[in-house]
Amino acid sequence: MTKPQLDPGETDHPAEDLAASEDLAAILTRLIDEIPGKTQKDLATEAGVPYPTLNAWLSRTRGTSRVAPETLRSLSDVLRRWGADVTVAQLLRSVGRPVPGPADEERESHLLRIYRQLPAASQRALLEHAKLLERSVRA
Repeated sequence: MTKPQLDPGETDHPAEDLAASEDLAAILTRLIDEIPGKTQKDLATEAGVPYPTLNAWLSRTRGTSRVAPETLRSLSDVLRRWGADVTVAQLLRSVGRPVPGPADEERESHLLRIYRQLPAASQRALLEHAKLLERSVRA
């Protein structure tokens, strides 16, 4: 019997299914509680997030909709090193961010080749267009 095809953004990973209904505070609190000997302060330090900021996210006194994707990646990396079953996609969803498509080295290389062939003004225009596209995806 074959597995059913998943729509983009869906998963057959149980932890991701659970996390789909959790916000960032719930996910991080649950994972920290599941890892013996680790604290919020440990996570903040290792992920490079100021402890008061992380604590405010976890106590829900500060919003998480503007948390940088790089910060979510750092949190995920630390938690995975600690043995937690978490993905960047889960954390992105938990703050209402779209999950980027999979990286494709061939497409990235092609885009970089095009960029390098453009004059400086066109490179700047391409970057501005990419920023606008990124903002529209977030909205």
